[in-house]
Amino acid sequence: MTLLQACDVSLRRGDRAVVAAASLTLVRGRVIGLIGPNGAGKSTFMRMLAGLQPPDRGHIALLGHDMGRISPTLRARQLAFVPQQGEPPPPMPVRALVALGRLPHGQVNAQAARHPAVARALAATGLLDLCARPASHLSGGERARMNLARALATDTPVMLADEPIAALDPAHALSMMRLFRQQAGQGKGIVVVLHDLVLATRFCDELVLMDNGAVIRHGPATQVLDDDIMRTVYGVTVRRVDGAVLPWALCR
Repeated sequence: MTLLQACDVSLRRGDRAVVAAASLTLVRGRVIGLIGPNGAGKSTFMRMLAGLQPPDRGHIALLGHDMGRISPTLRARQLAFVPQQGEPPPPMPVRALVALGRLPHGQVNAQAARHPAVARALAATGLLDLCARPASHLSGGERARMNLARALATDTPVMLADEPIAALDPAHALSMMRLFRQQAGQGKGIVVVLHDLVLATRFCDELVLMDNGAVIRHGPATQVLDDDIMRTVYGVTVRRVDGAVLPWALCR
């Protein structure tokens, strides 16, 4: 079943095409890694997929419905978006902040905090021991896990995460990628922006490679990340270990 589909979406800012005729199809049970160099347009494309930035051209459908015609509340029940970390969180307990994920379902305060989805999200992200701590006292990596937990608490069929492992140590990065795989195993669809190509090749069913605002390749990692692409797009040579791509040396 197709959960989310973008067809030839474009967005311009002045004379510059930030996203140019990009397409993506997400089905149940799949993890898509959205990859590409800095400035490739990945975060803008993710905001468009999340319904937060309408395209100038093209069409986006969520569960078969035109994204532009879905109410924000209904969209929030069907799609959870984890943005890049921005401003520090407020000094409210971690459990209360994660429980905000229940807002689209009309659940607030104690009712939301007691919901089983909140407990599951805290456990899945390793935050049960921190649930009473003020969110403003968390480290960068703990905040990243808290943001993911809030999205998990909404319990949506689609999850979009923009660089969720950027602030994580190797153990927590592995745990988060395994969590995405587990969520996909439960029939959900995940799109995650990644710069770690080792984890992308290990955990993603499909990679979508962007450069200069356009999707230039998509498919299995072995087809997307060949040596020519790594040299021309990333400017590096690679070595391969058990199918994982390791950027190795600069070539430009």
